[in-house]
Amino acid sequence: MTSILHTPAVPVMDQAGPDALRQVQDRVLWLSTAMVHHANRVRPNPSGLKVGGHQASCASMVSIMTSLWFEQLRAGDRVSVKPHASPVLHAVNYLLGELDESYLPRLREFGGLQSYPSRSKDPDPVDYSTGSVGIGATAPIWGAIARRFVDGKTAAGTGSGRQYSLVGDAELDEGAVWEAMLDASVAELGEIVWIVDLNRQSLDRVVPHIAAGRLERMFAAAGWQVITVKFGRLLEDLFTRPGGAALERRIVDMPNPEYQRLLRCGAGELRVRLAGPDPDVAALVEDLDDDTLTRAIRNLGGHDLDALRAAYAQIDDTRPTVVIAYTIKGYGLPTQGHPQNHSSLLTVEQYEQLAAGLGMDAQRPWARFAADSAAGGLCRATADRLRRDTPAAVPPPAVPTDIGRTPHGTSTTQAALGRALLDLTREAPDAAARVVTVSPDVSSSTNLAGWLNKVGVWSPTERHNWFADDSETTMHWRERPTGQHMELGIAEVNLVGLIGELGATWSRWGQPLFPIGVLYDPFVERALEPWSYGIYAGGQSILVGTPSGVSLAAEGGAHQSIKTPSIGLEQPGCVSFEPAFAIEVEWTLFDAISRLGRPDGSSSYLRLSTRPVNQALAAVPTDPAARQRRRRQVLAGAYTLKPAENAEVTIVGMGAMITEALAAADRLAELGIDAEVVCVTSPGRLFEAVQARRGLGDGPSWILDQVFPAHRAAPMVTLLDGHPHTLAFLATINRVRSLSLGVSRFGQAGGLEDVYRYHGIDTDAVVRAALDLVR
Repeated sequence: MTSILHTPAVPVMDQAGPDALRQVQDRVLWLSTAMVHHANRVRPNPSGLKVGGHQASCASMVSIMTSLWFEQLRAGDRVSVKPHASPVLHAVNYLLGELDESYLPRLREFGGLQSYPSRSKDPDPVDYSTGSVGIGATAPIWGAIARRFVDGKTAAGTGSGRQYSLVGDAELDEGAVWEAMLDASVAELGEIVWIVDLNRQSLDRVVPHIAAGRLERMFAAAGWQVITVKFGRLLEDLFTRPGGAALERRIVDMPNPEYQRLLRCGAGELRVRLAGPDPDVAALVEDLDDDTLTRAIRNLGGHDLDALRAAYAQIDDTRPTVVIAYTIKGYGLPTQGHPQNHSSLLTVEQYEQLAAGLGMDAQRPWARFAADSAAGGLCRATADRLRRDTPAAVPPPAVPTDIGRTPHGTSTTQAALGRALLDLTREAPDAAARVVTVSPDVSSSTNLAGWLNKVGVWSPTERHNWFADDSETTMHWRERPTGQHMELGIAEVNLVGLIGELGATWSRWGQPLFPIGVLYDPFVERALEPWSYGIYAGGQSILVGTPSGVSLAAEGGAHQSIKTPSIGLEQPGCVSFEPAFAIEVEWTLFDAISRLGRPDGSSSYLRLSTRPVNQALAAVPTDPAARQRRRRQVLAGAYTLKPAENAEVTIVGMGAMITEALAAADRLAELGIDAEVVCVTSPGRLFEAVQARRGLGDGPSWILDQVFPAHRAAPMVTLLDGHPHTLAFLATINRVRSLSLGVSRFGQAGGLEDVYRYHGIDTDAVVRAALDLVR
């Protein structure tokens, strides 16, 4: 396994003494609490709507984050902070001089600090955007792979560093967490460190069966090092006294809700409840003064700086590590341990009492430490240690727009994907060298075998290919650090998480990559939310859904996608394409690649098919200028495939259905009805054009004048292998009568003709619809 050597920061006690770190801890607690208080109780709120914030969730993380930032982190480390602890991150950044004071009163305000950490929208340093449960937790895994890939493919020298995830225990309910943790590649990533904030509370309740031991066993079974930080030094000392073993058994064995209830008790009631019927425990707690007793029951490892320091020192950098830190939700606040404290706010009186207890001024809450104080020196030294140099940005290499070949014969858009990637290696090797494809165990069935044979499979270490000398093996699985294809298990959420981080390397290390994730189109919906969140976080990637639609007839309804065309239309930060012909795959793919790895870039979604289509139907112009015009229209969303100056009906087809659209036009001509055929390649681009024409946005409105001119307006039939509403808006361009054909019910297994007939998207259905509109 690869070892990522990690030299800890200079221990804080060698810098400024333990008191300085505790002062910083208290100030972080105060600032994070004050930010939420100000947003809800001080700032004017004309709408009266809840602003929100999570004072209790922040408090449970304060010690963990103070210890991590001010003792452990190095400049090369990256940290994903659990969503509800965002005020803690802002408080830390403020003390380090990375955030202007003017932002502290602006939590959850328009243009201010975001509700959850955001790389793209927050004004201070954020390593990973979080907020979508489970996705932020796993992002550092994919960030670690992306960093290693960049180092293997370029001379960037991104350096080493740990990838930390600060995870709430309730977040471990998310399946995405376990999908990522169990992927075989993760066991080799020694830089991964998760710190679980085990406060045993979720949004609504105290979790009755958190089963920490089961969590430990699950991580260990996956090859992770497990470090548990259960108790602090005060409790550990009490356990060594007479009756201490009984006290430890009592605390360990009691249910979570009972323990949480003890946190709400005064000293007198606590003695009775904690001792129960055990005379040894009763004798021990009777000898403790009230302050020691109440501090002891709260003295969990996740709030003890010494215990946390000892835990971090145990990390083994040859395998991933999870630190399970026992904490109290709301620690240090009047709401600590309350079962409904998740979104509760301190009252004004409680807030003022907290200020007095921490030595703060409630009316002037944003004070930094004096520059000549020990705590101020610690903040300054930490800021110097964590300061990162801005990497020099490498411009993305040029991507060809048109190789110049015109496909012939019968082919599929899925097969065209593999050919286009191979063509790129010959025509633009610099651009091809930055392409990295990712698939969930479907490389061969999505026509990537040729590309995979050419570029090899990425692996942290080189592995022997035992089938290299097998003459009957056509797909060669050569695994090495320079490979450009990554194969994950059958977990689409992992795939989109990885391409999101591969698509963010341009902003992290100045090195652009061109990540392309390829998966079966029906499973785009399974991966949609994390992919969308990756786009929000600044990850630019290309998602290829193939094969798609009910055109995958024999596979049946379970593998027939319906809603994905409208997903492509509606996804922010993404351009979607559904090519009908192989040449359009080349044009749209190269265009999508050219928009990756740059500050003004965007993601793309290509929906491809296994339906064989006669490439001669594309009628690609032979004149260079006309060919360029066709390409430009394809990228803008549509082109006229079969013009008709006096058309009585317009048939608009998309993707695999273009064959039926053209066949219907021929049959209508036999009936004396002139039909124009338009091929749509991007409903999203056309919708943007419609909006731009109406003064909403800046889409390519010129395409409407070329493909849907008012003087040729005619009743319209729209047709696609997906939900019909995707193209229904096209009739509003010229306000014509229309019928929208598509798929709006679960599919059936069968032959292509039978399945098309069942859904009403066969040639007969198109002809009937046109006749209904015309006659």
